[in-house]
Amino acid sequence: MNVLKEFLQNDKCSYLDGFEQKTHYKIIDKCSDNRCQDFIERGFRRFGKMYFRPICESCNECQSIKIDVKNFEFSKSQRRVLRKAEHLKSVIQKPTLTKEHLELFEKYHQHMKIEKGWPHATTTAQNYYNSFVIGAENYGYEVLYFDDKKLIGVDLIDILPNGISSIYFYYDPEYKKYALGKLSMYLQIRFAKKTKKEWVYLGYYVKDCSSLSYKTHYKPYLTLEGRPSEEDKFNWI
Repeated sequence: MNVLKEFLQNDKCSYLDGFEQKTHYKIIDKCSDNRCQDFIERGFRRFGKMYFRPICESCNECQSIKIDVKNFEFSKSQRRVLRKAEHLKSVIQKPTLTKEHLELFEKYHQHMKIEKGWPHATTTAQNYYNSFVIGAENYGYEVLYFDDKKLIGVDLIDILPNGISSIYFYYDPEYKKYALGKLSMYLQIRFAKKTKKEWVYLGYYVKDCSSLSYKTHYKPYLTLEGRPSEEDKFNWI
């Protein structure tokens, strides 16, 4: 593992209006799967070679959250979502970058700009590559969802020694009837059960942020206590 750069940055909060956020960044080259899991267990997220977490001094709204896979049981409504999408095809592979990826990424974010008021600027191929392709090492993957031959969803994940870290999911809003966001999560959980992983890491839960508050629907779950350093023991409760 080679830490190329480490810094703190103050900026407008990404999740709550009227708040500022302080973020701890690490840019790491050749991070192993075990070290990546150590970072995730301590509240970091990974985009490309960048690992980051909020360390706001006067706010604790961002709560790292993970699903207890062993004790998760699919409800009838969740099984219906799985059945309804049985005809869709999924492929898991190392992260890639194609014209179809960029077009779908743009379509999704244009929709979310209208639907939820997300800020949006068109993502370049280089930005996408830096966020989702490099830094994957031996644990980063993408799950591609197809309707026949049409790409309709891309799920970026890390498959770590003891869990799956959910990085980012985007999809074709024209296929909203299949609840693709929920579907991708249910398939992650099902895959984790099959491969004997204990956790699915969902990143941050923020109670008053509609884009993140849904994460408590996946029960049972645990949240990280405090902001443990790399040397500290961590505790999920």
